[in-house]
Amino acid sequence: MALPKANVEDVRGALSNSLSKLGFEVYPLKIGWYNAVVSTPHHLSYPDDTLAAVVLSTPDMFEKAFLPFLENRGWKEVMTDPIDQCVKHYINKSVSECFPGFNVDVSFDYEILPSRKPKFLAQSAAHVAGAAYYYQCLDVPDQPWGKKKMFGVCIHPRLGGWFAIRALLVFVGIEVGSELMQTAPQDCVPDRQDRIQLLEDFNLRWQEWSYRDIVPTAQTYSDRQRDYFFTRPDQRQDLLRKWGFLVGGKENTQDN
Repeated sequence: MALPKANVEDVRGALSNSLSKLGFEVYPLKIGWYNAVVSTPHHLSYPDDTLAAVVLSTPDMFEKAFLPFLENRGWKEVMTDPIDQCVKHYINKSVSECFPGFNVDVSFDYEILPSRKPKFLAQSAAHVAGAAYYYQCLDVPDQPWGKKKMFGVCIHPRLGGWFAIRALLVFVGIEVGSELMQTAPQDCVPDRQDRIQLLEDFNLRWQEWSYRDIVPTAQTYSDRQRDYFFTRPDQRQDLLRKWGFLVGGKENTQDN
């Protein structure tokens, strides 16, 4: 059976039309770009020219997708992470509606393989897709930490750290050539000292969220969204019940 046909703009346009109104952004890439920057054990087993797309969530996702997702279900309790359930629902719905007949492998940021490795390295994928710059120790000349492990972090040119990488979509059997050219992500933290500050804030003071504001941002999380993510995961169900999004809870309260 012949494979369905699609070009990069068809895929980008269809996904963006479906997901942008819910607070997501879509960035196409080739699998070869990703495999070129990750170690062999993390390679994805598709031809290099296979079309893929990274999906990010912006601050708008919380009010435009997550809260309506909860409100429409009337749950008594939430068995797994509700943000993950929400993201999975909307992305899978978008894929099935926009690409019937296509074989699309969808991997989410929270999924792991039996080997305990993540299904994909989200920050590397976002970097090669041009979505956000992945700052690591190797981006700091004469880095000052010695043998201390410092994890890297992606910074978005408009959103700083106020976003999340949610999924990788692979269009199996759809290969693209020169119609998709790689664009480097914007280096929005070019100064060495600022990069040191960023990595130290992310690794040593991540609870303060100061790393998210390393660049001027067009948008940040709302007060309600901050309350949700500041709350410990094992207490978020009580918070949702207080807000009225679980059956038997209090009436919804207005945002401050």
